[in-house]
Amino acid sequence: QVQLVESGGGLVQPGGSLRLSCAASGSIFRLRPTAWYRQAPGKQRELVASLISGGNTNYADSVKGRFTISRDNAKNTLYLQMNSLKPEDTAVYYCYVPLLGNDYWGQGTQVTVSS
Repeated sequence: QVQLVESGGGLVQPGGSLRLSCAASGSIFRLRPTAWYRQAPGKQRELVASLISGGNTNYADSVKGRFTISRDNAKNTLYLQMNSLKPEDTAVYYCYVPLLGNDYWGQGTQVTVSS
């Protein structure tokens, strides 16, 4: 059974930074695409950043230049470094990995950007 556990969310002021982590129960990130999504109240879940084979990354236009996705295969952990946070970044953030035909999601971590 694959388990993904996010951490690192919280309350931060506009302009601040947070680093989200997603720890996996096994070596599932290696050579597989992984991603961070977010869902704000009343809105659909949206793709924030993805990391695919070869280390290529993609970002939503709204976070380009501010967020960085990375992973540490030795630690089975996916990260999302978020800088210059804005109130519109407020959402529940989820890590995601497709594996053997199934979609695996973490439980989510709340990020609130407010003064």
